[in-house]
Amino acid sequence: MKVAITGASGFVGSHLAQALLARGHEVVAVARGIRTSELGLSSTRLTWFASDVSDAGQLTRAFQGCDAVAHCAGINREIGDQTYEKVHVSGTRNVVDGARAAGVPKLAMLSFLRARPNCGSAYHESKWAAEEIVRNSGLDYTVIKAGMIYGLGDHMLDHLTKSLNTLPFFATVGMHELPIRPLAIEDLVRLLCAALVEGSMRRSTIGVTGPEELRLSEAARRVARVLGRHIYVFPAPVWFHGIFARVLERAMKVPLVARAQVRILAEGVVAPEPPAPEPPPELAPRLYFTDEQIRQGLPHRLKFGLEDLRCCAS
Repeated sequence: MKVAITGASGFVGSHLAQALLARGHEVVAVARGIRTSELGLSSTRLTWFASDVSDAGQLTRAFQGCDAVAHCAGINREIGDQTYEKVHVSGTRNVVDGARAAGVPKLAMLSFLRARPNCGSAYHESKWAAEEIVRNSGLDYTVIKAGMIYGLGDHMLDHLTKSLNTLPFFATVGMHELPIRPLAIEDLVRLLCAALVEGSMRRSTIGVTGPEELRLSEAARRVARVLGRHIYVFPAPVWFHGIFARVLERAMKVPLVARAQVRILAEGVVAPEPPAPEPPPELAPRLYFTDEQIRQGLPHRLKFGLEDLRCCAS
């Protein structure tokens, strides 16, 4: 099969591309201004297409001859003209229009576990609007509402590792911390491949989380143990994290935490909202948040430095 991936330079998109190539499929990697060598992807079955999701005509050209499209492009904070409305809503509409025009029959979209309307969060609401566009597209679709994803190149392990190696403190999000269910990238990719290649979960919206429930502070302690670090955990109210996130979004190129992520953690990440079916039993996530899984996902650079600040040159 030939599969196009939007957001192919991102965390999920790049892992999905690697998995599809390893299975012998052709991949069209669609992303903005990133060379394939920078993605760790190299194959004669890989085609690079430099584009974002703002131009349906460009996407139509990228999708020509493809059997399926994986829509993984998204943002967790707004920067300049890269708004939730433009990327998640208009971008998804362009992906759907491009797939239709190119005659692609299958579209799998990555969304967020608790994306929903009228909840007061622009991130959640824009993800829900994107889901609705896909569900009403007339295409054979699968919407994957995923929880907190971890693995090499993610935000969770990357920032936890760098934070704990820089300062031995961890502040809980809320005075009464809510649980999460960490989802391994390998389990998510297996689901996406099943939807794209095997025709599983047709015309479905699926909610998916990892098999183990724990609090983020416990996840931080496990990461610290793997790093050989001792950390001090203390409670902090949600409003504190909201202010902290606003400051970090202005100060850091990739902030330690974004406001949308504060909202996510304040709600807990254990069940889809609105309710959605789980994956079929044979595709159910099975990887626990173990020391070995953590080691595999540790970033190459283990500390924050001046290069992470907006005011410093690369």
